[in-house]
Amino acid sequence: MRARPLATFGHYLILCVLAVVCVFPFWWTLVTAMSTEGNVFAFPPTFWPRKPSLENFAEVFRAIPILAFFKNSVLIAVCTVFWKLALCSLAAYPLARMQFRGRKLVFGIILATLVLPSEVNFLVNFITVTKLSLVDTYTGVILPNVVTAVAILLLKQAFEEVPQDLIDAARVDGASEWIIFSKIMLPLIAPWLATVGILTAVEAWNEYIWPSIVMSKPDEFPLSVGVLYLRGTFGSSTRVIAAGTVLTILPTLAAFLFTQRFFMRGMDGAVK
Repeated sequence: MRARPLATFGHYLILCVLAVVCVFPFWWTLVTAMSTEGNVFAFPPTFWPRKPSLENFAEVFRAIPILAFFKNSVLIAVCTVFWKLALCSLAAYPLARMQFRGRKLVFGIILATLVLPSEVNFLVNFITVTKLSLVDTYTGVILPNVVTAVAILLLKQAFEEVPQDLIDAARVDGASEWIIFSKIMLPLIAPWLATVGILTAVEAWNEYIWPSIVMSKPDEFPLSVGVLYLRGTFGSSTRVIAAGTVLTILPTLAAFLFTQRFFMRGMDGAVK
């Protein structure tokens, strides 16, 4: 009987340690952004801001057009989420529910792309975007990220969990494949769609390397790229850079907190 409480205590202790490790970088950045004095790189680090102030955040708004960068990031993230859900669901449904020659081969090729790091695709993607005259456009930033093997895999598994009897009953009633897909299957896998959408939104929001390669006009930069102008303007002001970093992180953190129940439902289904 004593072993169970000890095991529970051990589990919670491990979770608390992991939580501290995950939260500490953000907390240190927030403390640095709100502090107005003290050594930023002191060891042991300061866990509470000294003479807290929002002046560093105000300086970010004065130094860079952060609202314009924010608007660009929202546009890129929303378009990426919409097109990824649309295209990946259209790819996952036939792989999960249709029988056709070469289905396993196609799925195997899609899975094989998982072993390739994203950096390997930069050259090919950049040549493609250049040939399509999409450099310095939002389409050029969005296009390489609208289809991924992970999204197809998750949605394929979601479609496979829908009972086959439901699909057969719809076909007996005369429903077309498009009606089955759009009116029956998509509503049933809404938690998985929400999971893929949340992961995609966070990834698109935090993307730095690809937008910095494709985009050259500062007024079209997303927030993740535009905020780095603080490094050049305030090369020695670590506090202002930390404030800009916090402003970049807060939208995705807030979005995840409000949508975590959909995310967890989707992940529970994916684990099953």
